[in-house]
Amino acid sequence: MSLIRPAEVVPAGELGRVHFIAIGGAGMSGIARIMLRRGIAVSGSDARDSELLGQLGNLGAKVYVGHDAAHLGDADTVVVSTAIREGNPELVAARERGLRVLHRSAALAALMAGRRAVAVAGTHGKTTTTSMLTVALQHAGADPSYCIGGQLVTTGLGADEGTGDVFVAEADESDGSFLMYSPHVAVVTNVEADHLDNYGGFEMVKENFARFVERIEPGGTLVAGADDPVAMDLAERARARGLTVRTYGEAEGADLRVTGFTPRGLGSRFEIEGVGEVRLAVPGRHNALNAAAVVAVARSLGADEAAVRAGLAAFGGAMRRLERKGEAGGVEVFDSYAHHPTELTADLEATRDYVGEKAAEAGAGGAGVPGRIVAVFQPHLYSRTRFFATEFGAALGLADVAIVLDVYGAREDPEPGVTGALVAGAVPAGTETVYVPARDEVPGAVAGLARPGDVVITLGAGDVTQLGPLVLEHLAGA
Repeated sequence: MSLIRPAEVVPAGELGRVHFIAIGGAGMSGIARIMLRRGIAVSGSDARDSELLGQLGNLGAKVYVGHDAAHLGDADTVVVSTAIREGNPELVAARERGLRVLHRSAALAALMAGRRAVAVAGTHGKTTTTSMLTVALQHAGADPSYCIGGQLVTTGLGADEGTGDVFVAEADESDGSFLMYSPHVAVVTNVEADHLDNYGGFEMVKENFARFVERIEPGGTLVAGADDPVAMDLAERARARGLTVRTYGEAEGADLRVTGFTPRGLGSRFEIEGVGEVRLAVPGRHNALNAAAVVAVARSLGADEAAVRAGLAAFGGAMRRLERKGEAGGVEVFDSYAHHPTELTADLEATRDYVGEKAAEAGAGGAGVPGRIVAVFQPHLYSRTRFFATEFGAALGLADVAIVLDVYGAREDPEPGVTGALVAGAVPAGTETVYVPARDEVPGAVAGLARPGDVVITLGAGDVTQLGPLVLEHLAGA
């Protein structure tokens, strides 16, 4: 995979008929959905059928299963993602015909043009922050257009066209896509080493975030995480450019400082200095920080703050972000997209808060022994596993039981010696650890280890997400 280079934005009205290669992906389908809502003719293909393809077909798109040059039809523009290989027959035909070929980020930039764009970036927290912001602004009557890297639990949608002048978008740094956008408001939650297969090193990651901040339009605003040193360095650069800067976090001196964080079951309450009490129905200290970022953006947009706080309280979460999948045999099962050591740490700490709260509530009735955390982790990408195996193991030490799967390679070819065993071997001795390379054996292994009162959480960016329902079936039959 290589980094996307910024290009001139083509206005959405000039794209003509648009064909998406791999239209069924979360990001691609969202962009296609918004185009359809704007009256743009859309077609697309995907390797397999899915519910998303059916939804797009119902909205008027021509959708195909499988890739064939004939699917291009009379398209004027072809949209691709980084995952599409040059040998794809539709892409080959598009280039032979001289059609306009746009990366997904360029297509999204075309939709954002002419709106007050808010681009949410950061190594961690961008999907949830974008989701929270969308719901909060909806409650405040702004009715934004939005495009998120995940789906809202309440609606099942990850993108839609709104009637307002605000466009909220998750800005992906993994392949440099965020350098396509020129936002009115930009959020940088934090900056850590990740996607090193693409960037080569942390210095290049930081350099690209600096370039992202440079793309904020004149008179715009940067919202930066005050607890992150790189984000604070970016804030200084933004001030030097004359941009408005709002910082948030638990650090002394943050413009919107979070204090008094208190877990409450699957939610929390806390204070934001100068704002008042905020309540959330999603767990974790990290989500309190995400909420503070939302308040900072809302202030920059002039949204009603009381309505924003009400929207935060009503936020039901994003799919795969500590999403509760169900309970069977006295065991609760959650699912998380966490695929970086920092994300595993945040989710496992939030889960620890939750099991502690459950034990405290049970204590009033004479029980009160905390359940265990059973973490089921699937490493994502061979390169990331090689870079962070030790850190992944340390993070899994926050669980009582760690079940480690083999690596989900996604776009990468296997690397000799790089397997899930590297992670399993790095888990501290105090955590019971089992390496289960055969994915089909995992549900039975979990059911055999979990006991009433435990919390199981599946973690990873690959197909580990499909295991939650299977784990529940095994638990129900145990």
